[in-house]
Amino acid sequence: MLVTKNYSSQPRKVRKRMIYRAPLHVKSKQLVAPLSEELREKHGIKRIRVRKGDRVLIVRGAYKGHEGRVVKVSVKKTRIYVEGVNLRKADGTEVPMPIHPSKVVITELNLNDPLRKEIIERKKAYLSEEVVEGGEEE
Repeated sequence: MLVTKNYSSQPRKVRKRMIYRAPLHVKSKQLVAPLSEELREKHGIKRIRVRKGDRVLIVRGAYKGHEGRVVKVSVKKTRIYVEGVNLRKADGTEVPMPIHPSKVVITELNLNDPLRKEIIERKKAYLSEEVVEGGEEE
């Protein structure tokens, strides 16, 4: 029996489906950034979703080396906005420049929300459990 799938596997159509037309709960999961080496050692995780109030270091692009706080997170555009990173328009006004979260490194986490602490602990427990299961062979 021939089974047909309801979606295409063409790269252009996959890109359209997974990036441009993705629902917001999926786009939200694409807003992750790696942690700095110090935070990796402290929290035991490699990456986390970027939130307003986090301190980030830009590692790619024209603003490479700039560090600042995240002032806005756009889930719809999959971009973050960092304080001090602005574009000058033709009329002289400055607007915040959108940056993709994969081009930054989180240097300081905003842990005001107790739910975020729970998320970090949950991820840490999951990763340590995975390491124990994979490391022992009897």
